[in-house]
Amino acid sequence: MSELSALEHGLLWSVIVVAFLGLAYAYWLWKDTMARDKGSKEMQSVWESIREGADAYLRRQLKTVLPILILLIVLLFLSVYVVEPSLEAKALFGDNAKLIVAIGRAGAFVLGALFSLTVGQLGMRVAVEGNVRVTAEAVRHNYNGALTVAYRAGTFTGMLTDGLGLLGGTAIFMIFGRAAPDALLGFGFGGTLVALFMRIGGGIYTKAADVGADLVGKVEEGLPEDDPRNAAAIADLVGDNVGDCAGMAADIFESYEVTIVSTLILGIALYHQTGNIHWIVYPLVVRAIGVLSSIIGTFTVPIWEKFPIKFLRAHNAEEAMFHSYEISSLNTVILAYLFAQWYIGDWRLAFLNAVGVGLAVAFNPLTSYFTALSKKPVREIVESTRTGAATTVLSGIAVGMETSVWSTVAIVVALGMALFVYDEPLKVLYGVAMVGIGMLSHTGNNVAMDSYGPIADNANGIAEMSGVDEDAMKIMAELDAVGNTTKAITKQVAIASAVVAATSLFFSFVTDVSMVQGRLGIPEMEQLLQTGIRVSELKGTLGLLLGGAMPFLFAAYALRAVSRGASLVVHEVRRQFKIPGVLEGTKKPDYGRVVSITTAAAQKELLTLVTISITIPLLVGIVFQVEALGAFLAGVIIAGQLLAVFMAIAGGALDNAKKFIEDGYLGGKGSEAHKAGVVGDTVGDPLKDTAGPALNPMIKVVNLISLLAAPILVQYAENKVAMGLSAIILFVLFVWAVRRSKADIIVAGEA
Repeated sequence: MSELSALEHGLLWSVIVVAFLGLAYAYWLWKDTMARDKGSKEMQSVWESIREGADAYLRRQLKTVLPILILLIVLLFLSVYVVEPSLEAKALFGDNAKLIVAIGRAGAFVLGALFSLTVGQLGMRVAVEGNVRVTAEAVRHNYNGALTVAYRAGTFTGMLTDGLGLLGGTAIFMIFGRAAPDALLGFGFGGTLVALFMRIGGGIYTKAADVGADLVGKVEEGLPEDDPRNAAAIADLVGDNVGDCAGMAADIFESYEVTIVSTLILGIALYHQTGNIHWIVYPLVVRAIGVLSSIIGTFTVPIWEKFPIKFLRAHNAEEAMFHSYEISSLNTVILAYLFAQWYIGDWRLAFLNAVGVGLAVAFNPLTSYFTALSKKPVREIVESTRTGAATTVLSGIAVGMETSVWSTVAIVVALGMALFVYDEPLKVLYGVAMVGIGMLSHTGNNVAMDSYGPIADNANGIAEMSGVDEDAMKIMAELDAVGNTTKAITKQVAIASAVVAATSLFFSFVTDVSMVQGRLGIPEMEQLLQTGIRVSELKGTLGLLLGGAMPFLFAAYALRAVSRGASLVVHEVRRQFKIPGVLEGTKKPDYGRVVSITTAAAQKELLTLVTISITIPLLVGIVFQVEALGAFLAGVIIAGQLLAVFMAIAGGALDNAKKFIEDGYLGGKGSEAHKAGVVGDTVGDPLKDTAGPALNPMIKVVNLISLLAAPILVQYAENKVAMGLSAIILFVLFVWAVRRSKADIIVAGEA
């Protein structure tokens, strides 16, 4: 890009170097994990079943996803021939602009999808390698060693997310310069779509297995968690990996990508307005600072247990992780401020980055208060189990609803800071993107904390099924309990980051539509950036209402998929318990049969939910036009945020209430209170691990598909024939998706 000075070229190449440094750190973490001992033959036997189930699921998912990705590559390539490339692309590439941009957009889509798949699949495989090694450390009664292995195996995924996300966005900008938005949209859409696949599939798989295992094993037969006699035990452990490792990693990765995409789109718009290139270079460098901070923070986790300064010493795994997160946060805030002062001579961008960092940090105590075993909300749910399952579920729902309000307030306060820093409309929008850059600057830490959860949970399951000693089980139980809290926190961060990223995309949508309107000769005062999205007009109101309804439709289909899959698991586990010797422990259950059922349930719903996510916003845009589509996006963001937080926290609180009883309160395992707690947990689990998390990528897919379609909708608004035919095709696809969702689940091996 000719406008870049030698200094800025150097800064961008430094960002690339930092991205590779993050990937090198991930490689070291993988080698460190693989070098650890895998324990006894009994432990390795259980672990091998988990590994085979996880690999089989990922292979099946890849076969489902690839044909759709290939079709979309072609469509994205052709999309450039429907609408003219941007003026920047024409200026840079001349007569070859269409071909170069078409190749760039399709190639960036492949890159985004490939990176998202890599993060999800490699991250999950390293997590599976780590779980048995955590158990081996616990058997040696080495608490810090078990924590170190679990956290480092999870950190591998976090640093892979950091490195690939930073590398992709920066490289595309360096190649395409001012025309980067034409390609960046493909990059963001590729990562987001794959994340949606992995989030939906992983969430349905894990909860169909978990709910089925709990309802029959715990409630009906009174078996402990992860009992080897339960045919769903292995599928449950596999599900933790495909849901919370592969699914969450891809989810946060695409938030990381999308914030870069939206920031660069807004930054390039500001560059045209002001002539200053720092709007583009600054966020990339801050992201690189965040990667360095994550490396420092995650590396220090093992040192806090024996830290020489007593008041800083960590008393458990949760404190060690929080200390490291605070180290990363402090480092980023200071270095971002120093860089902003040196490079721009303006503290405001660094201040908004700090607000984003603070927003992520704020979710630690906020989530901990509503989900931790020691806090009042969970204790109230525990007390409600005295009077049965109904009051237990109601208490959990109330906690989730209250938390969604306070989480929204926190996001509003953070985003509102952009209004205090800037007063020009475009700079305010860019300021919101800066909050998102800050919030996701510690993606390495966030993903590490999340992946730690299923690794510790699997290690606990391996310990239970292989019969380790009581002291080792205590270590595993404590690490597992901490994992529940860290997963709840990172789910909150993922939801909030999805909202911030989607808000940035929403502003990019408004900006991009205005630019297209300008190219078509529409007067400036009539462009969307100037008029705003008017919900006082009927089209705007209709769009807002439909947008608010969409998260509920999406969540309903996801929950129904879990319910139907869990029902099949329940019938299968009951059937196997009737086989002589299974319940007595003298005959090994057919674990593979339940794995096949949950895999089929997960894959069946993938196409349905992805089709719904793509067709509905396009239908709204075609039928009610582009301004109504903008209102639709606003409705999706608002309702999606509230619903996602409600489900995530209600489920987390119900889960920990059950665990509190299992620790011996109110009669412990097998008591009536425990049975009520298990029912509450089985209701809450699909909320927190399936429907709630799946809303994150859905919100961003809807925004990205709208952003990609916006120029077409503006340019062909008056072509009634083309718009009518498109609407009919999309409606047919929507009906097909609904009918497919209601069809029976076909398990591999069945007719």
